[in-house]
Amino acid sequence: MEKNIDGKRILVLGANSYIGVSFQDYIKKYAKDHLSVDSVSLRGDDWKHTDWSAYDSIINVTGRAHADTGTLTPEEKREYYDVNCRLACRAAKKAIADGAGQYIYFSSIIVYGDSSDSRKPVIITRQTKPAPTSFYGDSKWKAEEGLRKLFAGRPAARLAILRPPMVYGPGCRGNYQTLEKLAVKLPLFPDYPNRRSMLYIENLCEFLCLLVENQDEGLFFPQNREYVSTSGLVRLIARARGEKIVCTKLLNPAVAAAGVLPGKYGSLVRKAFGSLVYEKGMSVYRGGEYRKYSLEESVVRMQG
Repeated sequence: MEKNIDGKRILVLGANSYIGVSFQDYIKKYAKDHLSVDSVSLRGDDWKHTDWSAYDSIINVTGRAHADTGTLTPEEKREYYDVNCRLACRAAKKAIADGAGQYIYFSSIIVYGDSSDSRKPVIITRQTKPAPTSFYGDSKWKAEEGLRKLFAGRPAARLAILRPPMVYGPGCRGNYQTLEKLAVKLPLFPDYPNRRSMLYIENLCEFLCLLVENQDEGLFFPQNREYVSTSGLVRLIARARGEKIVCTKLLNPAVAAAGVLPGKYGSLVRKAFGSLVYEKGMSVYRGGEYRKYSLEESVVRMQG
């Protein structure tokens, strides 16, 4: 296999992952003919015997997903480090050995901790130091450290690390899906003044296209142009679904009181209504042209 002289060849590690599948669909949908994409699963050992020498970029979206780490067994905790850290480094070693020019690793905003761990707004700047508070965050941070050591002193091999906030889009799982259900079922919702960084999947896919085209390396913090509040997002979802929901400040004292409670309940409230954002200047990349869709446009597009 030879590299595509006129474009870039990309290998996605994580054949069935949400981001990996969405990225491949995005390339086809927008006819980016100068980019060609293949995928491979890192399950088992078959991937170790494939040839990656023809690829300009390797994008690793394989990972053990963020979950309630308070209920994990010792075996599940080990799996976080096996998949998010050790497997990522083994794949990077192969990428380097096979001569791939760029290795893109998906880390997470959670390397800085989580809003559920703090009773104060979390505003991340370039000076903020990672301080993971969960097995998920710690496994991602240790992977970053291991990858930097592997790529140190290798000018021909470029390492790009992404720390995205919550990624959402059609068919996504997790917190966004929960908010969708609440938006169509609840008549009232707290109008609580929090702020979150989020990233629409098509904005992320466009960012990846640019990153591959430019073969850049370094640390990246892609996010939507706008911050969003939990109530604002619920309001947008309800409107896009043709539903009515009233967001009221009358419920805010209850949210504030619940947010200072110890234990799991307080943690869940802080996670839902806490603030966790990147300073906006951190996310500008080559003019910021990857952010094709606003928050409101993305919510409307998700209704199909």
